[in-house]
Amino acid sequence: MVNELFFSFMTALLLSMALIPPLRLAAERFQVMDLPGGRKVHEHPIPRVGGLAFAIGACASIAWWVPKDAIALSVLVGGVILVGFGLWDDRVDLSYRSKLVGQLIAALAVVLGGDIWFTSLPFLPDVEVPAWAGMCVTVVFLIGVSNAVNLTDGLDGLAGGLSFITLSGIAYLAYLSNDSIVLILTVPFLGALLGFLRYNTYPARIFMGDGGSQLLGFIMGVFAVLLTDSSRGPFSPSLALFLLGLPFLDTLGVTGQRLAEGRSPFIGDRAHIHHKLLRFGFTHYEAVTVIYVIQAGMLGLAYVLRWQSDLLLLPLYLMIAGSVLMLFVAAGRGLLPNLTPQSDHFLSNVAVTRLTNGPWLTDLPMQFLAVTVPCFLIALVFVPSNVPTDVGYLSIIIFGVVLLGLSLSPRAAPYFVRGGLYVGTTFLLYVYDGSRASTLSAVTMAHNAFFVVVAVMVLLSLRFNQENRFQTTPLDYLMVFLAVMFPLLPEVSADISHLGVFAAKLMVLFFAFELLLHAFSSRVRQLGFVSLWILFGLGIRILL
Repeated sequence: MVNELFFSFMTALLLSMALIPPLRLAAERFQVMDLPGGRKVHEHPIPRVGGLAFAIGACASIAWWVPKDAIALSVLVGGVILVGFGLWDDRVDLSYRSKLVGQLIAALAVVLGGDIWFTSLPFLPDVEVPAWAGMCVTVVFLIGVSNAVNLTDGLDGLAGGLSFITLSGIAYLAYLSNDSIVLILTVPFLGALLGFLRYNTYPARIFMGDGGSQLLGFIMGVFAVLLTDSSRGPFSPSLALFLLGLPFLDTLGVTGQRLAEGRSPFIGDRAHIHHKLLRFGFTHYEAVTVIYVIQAGMLGLAYVLRWQSDLLLLPLYLMIAGSVLMLFVAAGRGLLPNLTPQSDHFLSNVAVTRLTNGPWLTDLPMQFLAVTVPCFLIALVFVPSNVPTDVGYLSIIIFGVVLLGLSLSPRAAPYFVRGGLYVGTTFLLYVYDGSRASTLSAVTMAHNAFFVVVAVMVLLSLRFNQENRFQTTPLDYLMVFLAVMFPLLPEVSADISHLGVFAAKLMVLFFAFELLLHAFSSRVRQLGFVSLWILFGLGIRILL
């Protein structure tokens, strides 16, 4: 099961990242662009086909790795329908009625094709709901959450990051309840979203478009229904409200504010929570981070309350929803003060200033990474005692692709180098972790210590190297937080916990790669030789 989860995640991640560059070019040619103006906060036209990239990545991974039962097939069919209508909308700006038809068809495909609907209602866990009533409630729920996520898609990385956090929480609860279907369906979407978010966080180079945002809301709604179905697992349907937290609360607050002001709830404005945070003085970067934290808090509540009854869940959610609604109405009436960004504070201590501007913190960490990371990877190729056949053949194929790219396309060389480093390092660490002894040997301790030192050097380079053009985003901090916290979560088995440590090591190396690629942009081919060595070394092992 762990191998299927890993490979489905990586398949979706790599497909999503590989599809985004060509789709950006196609979007410019076919004018599938998001133009500035109105309620938009961006200033230049941006392609809005990112949703197609992560949809293809996730659906292809599911089609390859997930068992083909009625649930998986209905999720694929419903997702394809919704993305198709979304792309149509992004191209010609459909009316809300046409959008509703697409959402309705997608919801019916899941409900009728996969037999996915609410079989019980809050406060009535032992009463079987008539099929027609459960289906109707589920269709309305899926349409509602599809539009709720679509409405939150107002800042770079916002809807994608919220969806990633929510899907992570759903996957963890599915793991705790041994719901393998929800878990193995969720992981490909996590991988595809991660590949997309690298291009979507501020400043975004691509948008997901209505097709992507509606798909995410739809998928999260379907997984929430499956996870909280009392006939399949131990969770109450009320828990879905906490899992889908902020998008629902934001939609409720905006609707309540518009009605309180005597306006139509269906006419767009700048009343969403991200607009309010920007008006309160938060930067784009800070507003997205704050919203991530709020959604993480809602998921934390879902985890803490997962075994509680509806007598606690629903009243608590209604209290939270009522508080949000009052805050929105108060903000709309000007009762909340606007904040202004705080002026920057500089260190006045001369010794500290000299230290932070000296070569020990500005140059040494980058030089350390430039020497040790390539040497470590080159040496690690010799360590694994066994290389799986599938990994070896894939390495040979990717070796050929990277070598061809470096030889024929100098302008595209950084992309081939980056891809070779990312994929080759993932394969290398996977093979090393699979072949090393489980006991805590001196080699293992040295291996782990190396990653701790590299992580410290990466952080110092990000903080103090003034010439570094690689900027971190809220997504980066989210990934670091998840990688560090996941192995520490209660009830996580040793195999899954080990997967979290593996992800943390990969993340440290990926950050180091980005720093080196930006700092030594004129010497990209040297890093390319490192990636070729890794891929060649793994591939040649199965031929000898």
